Amino acid sequence: MTTTAQPRQSNAALMQDVLRLSIPSIMAQIAATIMQYIDATMVGSLGANASAAIGLVSSSTWLMGGFCGAAATGYAVQIAHRIGAGEEDAARNVLRQALCFCTVFGLLIGAVGAGISGGLPVWLGGAPEITADAAAYFFIFACAMPAASLDNLAASALQCSGNMRTPSLVSALMCGLDVVFNFFLIFPTRTVNGICIPGAGLGVAGAALGTTLSELVCAVLMLWAACVRSPKLSLRIPGSWRFNANIHLTAARISLPAAFERIVLNFAQIAVTRIVAPLGTVAVAANSLAVTAESLCYMPGYGIAAAATTLVGQSQGAGRRNLSKRYARLSTLLGAVVMGAAGALMYAAAPLMFQMLTPDPAVRALGTQVLRIEAFAEPFFATSIVAAGALRGAGDTLVPSVLNLVSMWGVRITLSLVLAPRFGLPGVWMAMCLELCARGVLFLIRLLHGKWLDKKV
Repeated sequence: MTTTAQPRQSNAALMQDVLRLSIPSIMAQIAATIMQYIDATMVGSLGANASAAIGLVSSSTWLMGGFCGAAATGYAVQIAHRIGAGEEDAARNVLRQALCFCTVFGLLIGAVGAGISGGLPVWLGGAPEITADAAAYFFIFACAMPAASLDNLAASALQCSGNMRTPSLVSALMCGLDVVFNFFLIFPTRTVNGICIPGAGLGVAGAALGTTLSELVCAVLMLWAACVRSPKLSLRIPGSWRFNANIHLTAARISLPAAFERIVLNFAQIAVTRIVAPLGTVAVAANSLAVTAESLCYMPGYGIAAAATTLVGQSQGAGRRNLSKRYARLSTLLGAVVMGAAGALMYAAAPLMFQMLTPDPAVRALGTQVLRIEAFAEPFFATSIVAAGALRGAGDTLVPSVLNLVSMWGVRITLSLVLAPRFGLPGVWMAMCLELCARGVLFLIRLLHGKWLDKKV
């Protein structure tokens, strides 16, 4: 992109840009969702306790992953702006600084996670029969944080350079590897149709180990793609590794609100977990599997959000404010349409989805009920996801974090505390549905107001 005058492009042409970048990212998100379904099915076959053990700590694993994503965001947005301005050498310098920081950050957050893994399930209110498995799962997950941090960075850098295809392919590979590793690590050695299939028989811990190994392999591939193969980011072109305070301070200004947002969201989800835990193992398992099932709806939204971040970021870097605004609005509209259609499909297919995820009839019935409640919120959820991606591309991360604070704690947690004692798990999901609708309205107001266009990176 350049800062010279450009002819006005039609909305159809801009939508083609959005789709061109969105489709590979959506495919990656769908592949990740399929992996979650397969993981949940494999673990679910071990019984409700196994599903509940993973569900108990899932909000905490999201928090750790969210921190890694937030750290990468501060650097990825700078890369998008530099590339949009035609400053590829500067973009590579940002990547060098990011690699140093994210390596240290991944090691630090992994060490903290491993340190608290033993006591976390008890603090979350888990039943005694699931706390040991939950602790083992969280410990192994924490050990993968250095790889996850670098994988997040490399994928975000590639996406913000305009390369959506490579992160999508590597993400799909990670899903396949996870399934293969799980197949041999979760189950014991067994005989199927006369064929002896070796297995480690690690159960829940095997699921975590399979995810960790696939993450490690794909982090190496993603780093190679970004740092060696990328024509815009390749570090084979000479440059300085000397500490650059300006780059890190700019990253902090962008990342800290994003990290705060993750804290707000994930601590709220942890709070919901504590509200759900006393409802019993069936409720915990149904809640966990329903979250997995719902991801089939909202993962396309995250794919479109990634495209919005890239397009808005590069447009802002090129000084084209009006183009940024149009990309943001078209992306948000596309997300609402796609996730609205996915929500309708989810409502109809909810019983079938739970038949795939668990053999437990009580978990199936409760999970189907709560999943259908959530289907009505999907267009609003899409609005918040994609609008947040567009705002992130402009470097506007503080206001979205405040909006999430208001909606999650002011609406979801408050209503969950009121509704859970009376309606059980369906009451918690009613609160979630209402909160997502409120959040979508708040983000739409922010997007349409336009003050985010004044942000400078």
